[in-house]
Amino acid sequence: MKVYVRAPYAEDCLRELGELFDEVIYEPWTETGERYYEDEMLENLLRVQPDALITELDRVTEKVLAGYKKLKFIGDCRGTPANLQVDACTRSGVPILCTPGRNTQAVAEMVVGLILTAYRKIIPSIQWVHEGKWVPGTTPYYLWMGHELQGKKVGLVGFGAISHAVAKILDGFECEISFYDPFVEGDQGHYHKASLEDVFAKSDIVSLHLPVLESTKGLVTESLLRSMKPTALFINAARSPIVDCAALEAVLNEQAIGGAIIDVLETEPPTEADLTIARCPNVLLTPHICGATYEVTDHQSRILNDRIKKWMAGEELEKIVYNRAVLGK
Repeated sequence: MKVYVRAPYAEDCLRELGELFDEVIYEPWTETGERYYEDEMLENLLRVQPDALITELDRVTEKVLAGYKKLKFIGDCRGTPANLQVDACTRSGVPILCTPGRNTQAVAEMVVGLILTAYRKIIPSIQWVHEGKWVPGTTPYYLWMGHELQGKKVGLVGFGAISHAVAKILDGFECEISFYDPFVEGDQGHYHKASLEDVFAKSDIVSLHLPVLESTKGLVTESLLRSMKPTALFINAARSPIVDCAALEAVLNEQAIGGAIIDVLETEPPTEADLTIARCPNVLLTPHICGATYEVTDHQSRILNDRIKKWMAGEELEKIVYNRAVLGK
């Protein structure tokens, strides 16, 4: 069997792939340039003729699968395969193996780092110095006084792996953690399960960590945003469709809440209209990089190799195959 690797992969895991497959073709997008869209993807599959594809960004569509029918599985180095047409893969009998949890620690660390950045006014204070405004007669100690994270009430919307990692870090700051997640039964240790309304109304910081599903689209309404404390900080490092973005922008412009940290936008790269929210003085906007660390490559490689070995052995297929409907084919 031949595997075509289009995602960046850890060296030791590449060597392991060499033991699992007869041939490994390693052409990650980090070396060839950005993702392949469907025509380029099909062209390269026809060129390489692999039995399996490992990807991260490439678009695999019905057109690709109709034009190349030899794939026995696709390994997608993402928590959910947003770059693949899942239904088309299922119809073509191609199992999808994903890498859930690959960026858990990366996102958790960045979220806490951004909270501290916002609370302590780090970015504007640095700019103030760079612009030469620290002159005799100014007192930066008072001009840039911020808030401590210790003891704050933090509400987590969704309580999966990333939320658990965020909560673990915040334990070191002695924060009071509550969470909303309809799929989690009761309190989890010292983390208190609460209603969505209570999470928004009672928290000093509200952070979203959940996928886009029909049940989560538009989950964060204007009413919820306006129920927040006037000093509260809102964080979206999950996905834009979960939030009523127009309502969030209105609330921020009115300074009805303390501020927001946003890592995801409705359109990426953003249009001029998307960037209006970034101009709110109480917004810290990053370009969808909360999960971007070198270590994520190591994590995704190990997770996927483990799943490939299980797929080859026919073990735990119901657990490791994303499009489980393909198993009945």
